[in-house]
Amino acid sequence: MENRSFYNEVLTEHNLHPAHKHDLPDANLVLEGVNPSCGDDILLKLKVEDGIIREGSFVGDGCAVSQASADMMLDLVIGKKKEEAVKLAEKFFQMIRGTAEEADLEVLEEAAVLQDISHMPSRVKCAVLGWRTLDEMLAGEKS
Repeated sequence: MENRSFYNEVLTEHNLHPAHKHDLPDANLVLEGVNPSCGDDILLKLKVEDGIIREGSFVGDGCAVSQASADMMLDLVIGKKKEEAVKLAEKFFQMIRGTAEEADLEVLEEAAVLQDISHMPSRVKCAVLGWRTLDEMLAGEKS
């Protein structure tokens, strides 16, 4: 019960007061992520310099899960090297698939509250939208 309450609290906070939901005019990487099954749509924007994600934001519309997950993701990857961000995305995908180790969950920090989404198939695509967009964006980037 306590975990469910914490999940709701974190999700609500990131949904109602997202730190990273705004435009980023000087972004040098931009990619749209769409979840056609429910209509979630985000535009992920990153400012990457010297291989480090200096700033990040997203704009768009979607459910509480997609918006909060994207905000938590940006909390985690801003200040990291691109390679570290890709590894964090893989840890997130492992968590959603149920194959992550306990240590993997720790590195995901607040995003680990989304672990139980794996038991809600209709919400999985919502939770991974920002992460999948980040992964696609950085996989397409040559160092």
